[in-house]
Formats: sequence, structure tokens, C-alpha cells
Amino acid sequence: MRTEHRVQFDFEIEFANGGALQGQEFRLDIEDEDITDDALGAYIIADLRLLMVSRVAILNKRVIQEPHKRARKTPAAANAEAQRIDLSHVIEAGMITYKGLPVPLICDHLSREASRQSYDPGTEFQIDRIEMVGNTGTYLDTPFHRYADGYDLSALNLETVSGCPGVVINVTGTTGRAIDWTMLAAIDVRDKVVLVHTGWDAHWRTDQYFENHVHLTERAAIHLRDSGARLVGIDSFNIDDTSGGTRPVHSVLLAAGISIVEHLTNLQSLPAEGFRFWAVPPKFKKVGTFPVRAHAIIDGREV
Repeated sequence: MRTEHRVQFDFEIEFANGGALQGQEFRLDIEDEDITDDALGAYIIADLRLLMVSRVAILNKRVIQEPHKRARKTPAAANAEAQRIDLSHVIEAGMITYKGLPVPLICDHLSREASRQSYDPGTEFQIDRIEMVGNTGTYLDTPFHRYADGYDLSALNLETVSGCPGVVINVTGTTGRAIDWTMLAAIDVRDKVVLVHTGWDAHWRTDQYFENHVHLTERAAIHLRDSGARLVGIDSFNIDDTSGGTRPVHSVLLAAGISIVEHLTNLQSLPAEGFRFWAVPPKFKKVGTFPVRAHAIIDGREV
């Protein structure tokens, strides 16, 4: 018979929006007899489904041989109707997504009036001309955006951006700007799109949007990478801190082949789980970033 282990420990947890939690001689089922404090911290955050955790300390840790206590989870019931939720900003001529980058130019290549010269009466068309950089509106970054040898839009695996199961991690109300791994650890992200709901999209098209935005830390990116996330999205100005010249979150995620969607919106309309996510860009060669019509379908099926 397989030997089962549990870990007994004390803990201290602090929350980014105020308050704290302590526990003594807490016990959890574990798979192996070796577990780090960081892994145990992530375990207890997930086990208690704690949100907005800013710090966790593990004390008096002791591994014991003891049968596991947990039964397997049962699947949730299905809902009858699907709901489609738009998660993209509108792209308009002259709109600023990122200060210093060119704004989109949207105009007529062929107007309806001019087209009448080429068609029979009552028949007319319009052909639009669009000039913009890839980082416009709600857009997706592939590894080619950061690394010359990374895959580009043409090599993007549709499984990661088309109907992929998703989870929302709600960090609204945090008192700081940096979202660390402890605030993500309560959620099982393996093989899922992870959408970080900061609420920063409320500042879209204002000067505030570009200043002191909420972002992930490098350790948060490492946690998402190591936990098996397929894609990471955020409703903020940038997934990284832009006060310096490094971009560790982009670097970690894109190096692992995990694409990023920035400038999402309307994440408050999604449940924490139980939806599928779409963010499919055009199939451009040697292009790393492009706008997407990000959206989700909530259908109640177990995902």
C-alpha cells in the first residue's frame, strides 16, 4: 500500500487589502514527504481559497505519515444557456494605447461615393485603410515580440487562444501596485488561460491609465509558468512594471512560450471559472503582437 503523508505547521498570512490570519498545527494532505515553504504557502492559499494574500510565513513545519483525508471533487452542474462576454476595447482613429507609439490611422481607401463609379446604380462598397502598430487596443504578445527566435503570430497554437478554459483572479482593491505570486496561488491555473482582474481598465482613455498601473511581479510570472498556465491576460496598462527598462514578466512568460494579452476590459462580467476564452489574431509572419477581439463564453459546462 502506498504511504501517504500530511504536513503539520503553523502559519501567518497577511492580506494586501488589510487584515491577517494565523493558524496553529494546521494539517494538509501532500503527495511527497518533501515540500518547500513556498510550495506549502501556495498549497494553503489554494486549500483555503484565499484571495489578496500579500505575505505568508510557514512556522514549525513537520511532515508526518498519515492517511489523506480528502475525497475527490464532484463535477458542477451545467447551466442551460451560453453567454458571450466581450473583453476588448474599441479601436478608434487617434486613440493612444501606449504613450510614445503611433496612434491608429483609420480612413477610406475607397469611399462609398467613389465606388459608385465602378458599379451599377444601387451598388456601392467601402474599403478602409488602417495604419497602426501591433500594440494597439487589446492585443496579444507572442514570444517573437520579445525573442528573435520565439514563435510569431503565424505559428501561434490555436489551442491556447481559441476556446481555452479560463480562470479570473480578482485582485481589485489591493493597496499596492505589484501583484505577487501569493495573490495568485489560490487558483488552479494548469492548462488554463489566466485573466488577472485589476480594475485598471476603468482609467482607459485617461491620463491615469498610463501612470502607476497595477502589474505582476517576476515571481508571479514564475509561479504562473511553473503552475502550467497556457496564456496570461490583464486589464491593465502593462503586465510589467514600466518604471524601469526591464520587463521580467514578459521575459519569463514569453520565454516559456506563454502568450500575453494586455489591455483587457470588462473582466468583472466573468465568473471566477467556468468559461472559455478566445483571443485569435491574424496569421502574420514575422509579427509578434497584434490586436485581438478578446471574448469569453460562459456555458456552465465543466472546463
